[in-house]
Amino acid sequence: MATASADSFGSRLFVGAASWLIAIALRLLYATVRIELVNSDTLFARFRGGDPTIVAFWHNRVLMMPKAYTGRGMCIMNSLSRDGEIATRVLARFGIASVRGSASRGGAAGFMRLVNAFRRGLDLAVVPDGPRGPRYVAKPGVIHLARLTGAPLFPVSYAASRCRRLGSWDRLIIPLPFSRVIIVVGEPLTVERGADEVEIEQARVELQSRLDAATADAESRVGMSPDLV
Repeated sequence: MATASADSFGSRLFVGAASWLIAIALRLLYATVRIELVNSDTLFARFRGGDPTIVAFWHNRVLMMPKAYTGRGMCIMNSLSRDGEIATRVLARFGIASVRGSASRGGAAGFMRLVNAFRRGLDLAVVPDGPRGPRYVAKPGVIHLARLTGAPLFPVSYAASRCRRLGSWDRLIIPLPFSRVIIVVGEPLTVERGADEVEIEQARVELQSRLDAATADAESRVGMSPDLV
């Protein structure tokens, strides 16, 4: 019992310290990068008007999203893992709420918590290829969320003039301080509430295509080598 208790305390200590350090690092990064927005007028008008919206971005493009968000409140789903707990605590420091769940554990409950957050007036952030990939492959859950809520689904991506790519499954992209970051907003996608499985698959493929296009556009604007494989 003593070992289990010590392990639990050690894990809590690690999560608390890691989330604090990551939040500080992000604030320092946000203070130094120069952000340019492309095709963002419609999305930001919805943020200003308080019209609940769904924003979709690839898993390896998550770091700059809290900096770019200007709405009244946003909710995202994080996994039930320790990494998910760290992400939840970091995002809370930027005013972004989280629900917990994943495709393998607690997915249905997490999905419904997202729906409830939307009904309370929050914008939703979704990661179509998370939490485990494959990288740049959209999953249908995002489309079902758009169908059930009736909200427009905006594909968003970014690239940085100077960055590091981690060796994780998603090759997480970390902009370097004082880099130029281009955030591209793609054309929104709307899924009819009565969409059948064929239409849902068509929408999934279309979302993936629009995210790829936004990513390629952002990368070309900063001279970044294509990373869509």
